[in-house]
Amino acid sequence: MNQLRLKPLWLLIGYLMVAFVIYSSLTTSPLTPSFKFSDKFMHIVGYFGLMGWFIQIYQQKKTRILLAVIFICMGVLMEFLQDLGGVRYFEVNDMLANATGVLLAWALVKTPLSETLFFVEKKLLKQRTY
Repeated sequence: MNQLRLKPLWLLIGYLMVAFVIYSSLTTSPLTPSFKFSDKFMHIVGYFGLMGWFIQIYQQKKTRILLAVIFICMGVLMEFLQDLGGVRYFEVNDMLANATGVLLAWALVKTPLSETLFFVEKKLLKQRTY
């Protein structure tokens, strides 16, 4: 099993991504792209990104299952917290979109896309000899 040499960096980026999703879920004025996408599409992309990122760092099947459960639960929790805030709204369809993003990323676990960080490290850490 390959080990990432820049794992602390990749984890930091991943935790920042989690913080961004939480912030975007709970703020009264989330950042929105300049081009118009469906709200549900953005939920799918956000949770796809989280799960897709972390399955590259953690390669053990049990850990990946735990990550999927954590991210799906996080998506559900964000909806309940939005409802408590009184400004944003609780939507079951958002929960489903979040879970869809997680499951779509899981589906890519056996593809070359799950090796993207290894590829990046190989290119970044390539030793040049002169």
